[in-house]
Amino acid sequence: MLFPTATFAIFFMLVLPLSWALMRSGERWRAFIVAASFVFYAGWDWRFCFLLAFSIVFNQALAHAIHARSNPAVRKQLLVVALVGNLGLLGYFKYYDFFVTSSSNLFAVVGVDIPLDAREIILPVGISFFTFMAISYVVDVYRRDFAPTSIGMFAAYLSFFPHLVAGPIVRPGELIPQFAAPRDPRYVDTSRAFFLIATGLFMKVVVANELATGIVDQVFGAPQQHSSLEVLVGVYAYAVQIYADFFGYTNIAIGIALLLGFTFPQNFDAPYAATSITDFWRRWHMTLSRWLRDYLYIPLGGNRGGTLLTYRNLMLTMLIGGLWHGAGWTFVVWGGIHGAALVVERWWRSRPGFVERPWTRGRRAWHRFVTFQVVCFAWIFFRSESFADAWELIERLFTAWGEPSPLVTWGVLAAIGVGLGSQYLPRRLPLALMARFSRLPVPAQACVLAGALLLVSVLGPEGVAPFIYFQF
Repeated sequence: MLFPTATFAIFFMLVLPLSWALMRSGERWRAFIVAASFVFYAGWDWRFCFLLAFSIVFNQALAHAIHARSNPAVRKQLLVVALVGNLGLLGYFKYYDFFVTSSSNLFAVVGVDIPLDAREIILPVGISFFTFMAISYVVDVYRRDFAPTSIGMFAAYLSFFPHLVAGPIVRPGELIPQFAAPRDPRYVDTSRAFFLIATGLFMKVVVANELATGIVDQVFGAPQQHSSLEVLVGVYAYAVQIYADFFGYTNIAIGIALLLGFTFPQNFDAPYAATSITDFWRRWHMTLSRWLRDYLYIPLGGNRGGTLLTYRNLMLTMLIGGLWHGAGWTFVVWGGIHGAALVVERWWRSRPGFVERPWTRGRRAWHRFVTFQVVCFAWIFFRSESFADAWELIERLFTAWGEPSPLVTWGVLAAIGVGLGSQYLPRRLPLALMARFSRLPVPAQACVLAGALLLVSVLGPEGVAPFIYFQF
């Protein structure tokens, strides 16, 4: 069930008033929101509802078992069971075919023929997101940072439909306490919610879809048929497309949750205005970045084991983060590029006598430019279906200048400009617009929102493509 569709609009129009009507009865509300979330998830494939239910029961049982034990060795063993169970399910559905194919190719190189057959397993939508959230719950219970809650509360946390299929990755301590106390509809920031939903729809339906259909799919699908200028613009267009697509989804998800009375953490903070790759990961998919830091980088040792171990931990974190995004070596290379950049930046700042110079306008602009080029170069591997496609596109980027470029239209350039320009808007501007919108009479607010939706409908292409991050 896609957010920007009539089906979801009808679904949400039914869920919203019923949710508020049941809010004061905690158990009834939780039962209702879990049922609604399973209906939402069944819109993709009802069979995977059993997988989601299993994840809820499995992790809740182990969280209570870990919490009830005082023996550190037993608690650690139970944690290992939980991690193996969660990662085993994720590995089977997402990586089985990848590892089978990679193993067969590796054995073939040394002349060993092992009949390992790929199964073409269907990937359950959102499995990476709800698995990471389940792991964070069990690990937080193990660390005694969070006490296990009731099965109904945990089911509502894990299956809550605004974040279910593509995040943001919400920690137990960020959402479960909100479920524990009834919300008051009088204090819902509806103007912010409508603003987030409207901007999210515009970024997804207009900007991301315009770039996908206008140039990105054609350039990455057949780079040999396009000029260097088209390839260059296509790479920049994909950088904007994936940002607009995921940023748009996140805005819609946060806005929907807000209308239901709940606050999600911010997931993006103008990532293409970053002045380094380190800064980029503080701004891009922020809930995943924090998850990788707290549940992978720090457990690996973080920066506590010396310089070389710090570099190793940075690289491993980014390689695993790349593999999390997709079952393919191109994703691993994408993570490796970011990991190598983080290592270089860490080394540069740790040199003897290094002093951070004060920022000037020119120096900041140069750092932003270089960072954006590194990010865009890495996106080539992220978007390409294979290494051959990626290298072909890179080669084409340098060998076909002077040919005509009919795909570089004003519409494409405008969409790229909107996506990149939005990174440099003053932070007070959205707040000022939301404040002005909130002061309008309700009929005027309805007219503004209807006008925005009409504009999205007119400017957006026919049909709505699935969000890019649904495949992860």
